[in-house]
Amino acid sequence: MKLWLVTLTSITIATSVNSYAELVNKNITEQQQIITNLKSQSAIKGSEQYFTGNAYIDPLFNLDNPSRSVAYVTFEANARSAWHTHPKGQLLVVTAGKGLTQQWGGTVHEIKQGDVIWCPPNIKHWHGATPNSSMTHLSVVEDINGNNVKWMEKVTDEQYKK
Repeated sequence: MKLWLVTLTSITIATSVNSYAELVNKNITEQQQIITNLKSQSAIKGSEQYFTGNAYIDPLFNLDNPSRSVAYVTFEANARSAWHTHPKGQLLVVTAGKGLTQQWGGTVHEIKQGDVIWCPPNIKHWHGATPNSSMTHLSVVEDINGNNVKWMEKVTDEQYKK
């Protein structure tokens, strides 16, 4: 029985690997890699309407899929976003420093390099740096009908220092 199960599993894996290899080989002949040097793109300073303090957005790409936005966002110490939601949620990967994030009505959480944060669709939240450290995260969001964020009121100093 064990031998039969191992054999069946091996055949399934081999078939999947071969199918994946065929798909990859097909795509290689139809497409080319696109390499964009990060230094060739300019950082955008976050709007004072949506950020407290200095925040900088480095858009990475949305080449073939303008409905998906990927960017590095760097917050200087004490900087933070306003409260906001995303219609399809937001994935954050902290790449440097220490930060803070909070869901409306919840606890303020410290986040640090290597942490991954998933904020579900339409959940009101904010994120930014700690008072003593800058923080950079990779942000991935997707659009619905051309919209990937709904900005709300700014986070107050009292909310930030909780």
